[in-house]
Parts: sequence; structure tokens; C-alpha cells
Amino acid sequence: MSPDHPPGLDLDRLRGLLDLERPGLVQGPLTGRLIEGGRSNLTYAVSDGTTKWVVRRPPLGHVLATAHDMKREHRVISALHPTDVPVPRPVLLCEDEKVLGSPFYVMDFVEGTPYRTADQLAPLGPERTRDAVLSLVDTLVELHAVDPAEVGLADFGRPEGFLDRQLRRWGKQLDASRNRDLAGIDELHAALGRHLPQSPAATVVHGDYRLDNVLMGDDRIKAILDWEMSTLGDPLTDLGLLVMYSLPLGMPESPVSTTAEAPGHPDPAELVARYAERSGRDVSAVSWYTAFAWFKLAVILEGIHYRYTLGQTVGGGFDRIGDLVPVFIQHGLTTLHDGIQEG
Repeated sequence: MSPDHPPGLDLDRLRGLLDLERPGLVQGPLTGRLIEGGRSNLTYAVSDGTTKWVVRRPPLGHVLATAHDMKREHRVISALHPTDVPVPRPVLLCEDEKVLGSPFYVMDFVEGTPYRTADQLAPLGPERTRDAVLSLVDTLVELHAVDPAEVGLADFGRPEGFLDRQLRRWGKQLDASRNRDLAGIDELHAALGRHLPQSPAATVVHGDYRLDNVLMGDDRIKAILDWEMSTLGDPLTDLGLLVMYSLPLGMPESPVSTTAEAPGHPDPAELVARYAERSGRDVSAVSWYTAFAWFKLAVILEGIHYRYTLGQTVGGGFDRIGDLVPVFIQHGLTTLHDGIQEG
């Protein structure tokens, strides 16, 4: 297919649906291109020459369970759009697989930059880099301040036993991709289970909240993207992940994006203090949540490494993923141990 007709995107059928459901929205012939960078669901930019939209659909040849993501993603951005949380404006959800071969949704295209590396942040300079990362905290506070019931998300997840379920889920994921000895990973999993904190009141949780999942523009966050892991649960899991991504890995050429070494990047303690002050939540167990983030990422990376060893990955950088896993495990063990000692 040509770049204007990427696989998984039938522009004629899409145009027909938009004309039917949103008459007058599209002003001319549609063109489309795949937006690189998504790790699971496919994202396309579509334009009629005047206006741009984004189409999100599951991967080609997806399993049926993945189709549920589209409805959930569309539901959460539709619920949050009227609030202070910056999300793209939803246009429509299509569950009819005859149109593109799977469920999908359309939303407005938002101009902005997802900063993935310290090198990309560097041209902003220390002051603007600092402001960008601090705005990430402030926007997370806004998200966690939304009353799920007030925006129609009271049944968006099962908050009771959330952390215990998360630990079990990622333990099963680990078991599904075991093909080598990983020193310390079972110890980390067990220790997290022994020291499970008491969760605060449940909120909408993004599930993958970090700088390269938001679009920055005009020195502010224009939109939070990639809601496929969102649910109702413990808000401090989002904070723990943000802290984890704000710690330098000390590994040049790491295939995992981290901006922590950019000049001006605030340190994790400042991010945690700002979140605590603005949200009013008790963050004394943040070490547990950060250690859990290290564990979760170690499991995800091990899964990618496992698929690499089976020859099931496409693209560059996968040969180095396996080397990262022991680093993440060690960070998790150290973080949890230090947190327990302080506690």
C-alpha cells in the first residue's frame, strides 16, 4: 500500500462512515499515515487537507480481547474531555468490524511533542524542561481529582483489591515468558506482596503516565494520550511509575525512554513532594509504588526479550532489551529495601 493508504486504514470506508455519522465534518478527500511510536494499538493521522484527526485501532490480526480497548479508551477520553484534564476531543467510536476490520475510534488531532529522551528535551533548556516535568505532576493531580461517578466512570474498574490483583497479574505475565534465570525477580515479587500498602480512595488511573505519553506545546500539556491501560484504582501507581521514569538508568543507548538526565529535570523527591502538596494524599509508601513500577517494567521487558529470542519481534533495539531486565530488578529491590528501612 502507498503511504497515503497504510495497512489497516480503509480511507474510503472511513469517509463513508464519517459522512454518515458526522455530516459536513469532512471537507475533502482523506489522506492518512501511520504515526510511529505506539507500542500496541495502531495510530493514524488522517486529514481532509484542512482538518486533521487521529484514528486508533488494535494491531492487525489482533486477538478479540484487544477490541475492548477501543471502547474503553474512547469512553475515558469522552468522560474526561469536559473536565480540566487535557485530552483530545472524541469524534466517534465504531464497533462495526466491517468498516476497518476491527473496532476503532476517531478523535481530534492535537499538535504537540511527545518528549521521549533527554536529548530531545535539551533544546528547551533547563528552566523549560523543569516546568514541563512539573506540569506533568500538576496534570496528574488534576486527573486524580476527577470524581469518577460525576463523569460516568463509576463502573470503569474494580478498585477493591486493586494492588493485590495487579501483583498477581504481572506475576502471571512473568511466568508466561520465563525462559532464563532472573536473579532477584521472585524475591522482588514476594517482597512486594508482603508489604502491600493500604490504597487511598480510588481514582481514574492512567496506567502508563510519563512524559512521552503526553503532547507538550506552548510550554503546557496539550493532551494526555494512550489510555489503553486506564482503569479505576490506586492513584499512587501512576505516581510510582512517574518517579521510576524520573530516575537515571545510567545506561547509555537504553532502548527504554527516560528523560531523567536532561538538564533541569526535577529529581523524584521534588516530584513526590509537589504531588503530595497539591493532591493532599499520603505519599509515605511511594517507595513501594516505585518498586512495583520497576517490577512491572522488568516483566514487560522480559516479555519483549522472550519474543525476541523466538524471532517474533520486528525492528531494531530488541537485542539490548534483555540486558535491561536485571537492572530494573535491582532497582526494584533497592528501592523497596530502602523504603522498608525508612518506614
